[in-house]
Amino acid sequence: MADEMLLKYGCNPNQKPSRVFMEDGSELPIEVLNGKPGYINLLDAFNGWQLVRELKAATGMCAATSFKHVSPAGAAVGRPLTETEAKIYFVDDLGELSPLACAYARARGADRMSSYGDFIALSDVCDVPTAKMIQREVSDGIIAPGYTDEALEILKSKRKGTYNIIRIDENYVPEQVERKQVFGVTFEQGRNELKIDNELLSNVVTENKDIPDDKKEDLVISLITLKYTQSNSVCYVKNGQAIGIGAGQQSRVHCTRLAGSKADNWWLRQHPKVMGLQFVDNIRRPDRDNAIDVYIGEEYMDVLADGAWEKIFKVKPEVLTAEEKKEWLAKNTDVCLGSDAFFPFGDNIERAKKSGVSYIAEPGGSIRDDNVIDTCNKYGMAMAFTGIRLFHH
Repeated sequence: MADEMLLKYGCNPNQKPSRVFMEDGSELPIEVLNGKPGYINLLDAFNGWQLVRELKAATGMCAATSFKHVSPAGAAVGRPLTETEAKIYFVDDLGELSPLACAYARARGADRMSSYGDFIALSDVCDVPTAKMIQREVSDGIIAPGYTDEALEILKSKRKGTYNIIRIDENYVPEQVERKQVFGVTFEQGRNELKIDNELLSNVVTENKDIPDDKKEDLVISLITLKYTQSNSVCYVKNGQAIGIGAGQQSRVHCTRLAGSKADNWWLRQHPKVMGLQFVDNIRRPDRDNAIDVYIGEEYMDVLADGAWEKIFKVKPEVLTAEEKKEWLAKNTDVCLGSDAFFPFGDNIERAKKSGVSYIAEPGGSIRDDNVIDTCNKYGMAMAFTGIRLFHH
């Protein structure tokens, strides 16, 4: 390890020189085992590592995240996969999966379109099942506290031997004050060391006060994910994984809609018609992901038109009708939702309800809190006011 690392360029090729370094002269907490990570790779790596480290501390389970452009496309803990989940994540051919491999399958599977070319963060030593899963996906790199010898060799084979592999010192503790420059001006603030746990969910403000323990865990996962998501941000979680993340929107209801549409797509991918799609042999994984996304969307004829479907499917699929989608989406229930700041209007709750949300965690503090609470009560939702904001920029 060294106290600095020279980089090819910054965010863009014209931004030179570029490096990362320790101001106090100490060693960087990372070691590059393979490849040459860039500026944005390292931003993703450090944010992703913090996220999975906190998920593991909060839940006691190993965790994984899939980062793109300094926000998570997905995040999850290592709960076992159902048969359906293994199929929609396209890992049902890999045999028995470790808990860590299950965590990454969930993180990658939340939004496979956005995860294309991701940077991966793992809370635990990367094992062979996880490395084999990563080997066949399009990814820019990985950060983890370690790698088994065999897993490391598998990962080194990616991208013609240039895959970025970073080992981080899991005992590294950063300074309590962090700084960055914008337009030549230095900004300084205390690190956001807020511990996110069930205590933040104790102030339940709705008529329905019942939040089961497994839903509390999902709400905690949503809040920790939001802590490392560019604001404004909203996160839908189900069964230990983010299923829809809306990041970087100026309007909160747009975050709620964006994250909700991703959660809807995740659920629609489990529809029997989608799971029964017969793809042509040797179709590329990204092409298959894209075809599914189009098939369940409004522009489905782009993949079903004569002359188009033959390139993708062995058998022409039936249309997944609007009525069928509506009926299927109504079956998605008990979804948890977190928001990094208060909901200013009840329209966010109305949108969340359409994606099966039953439990919510948000800071509270809006002058329209009563309207938001009333909307939750209308649907029998349970909502906790955490009293804390989780902006991240």
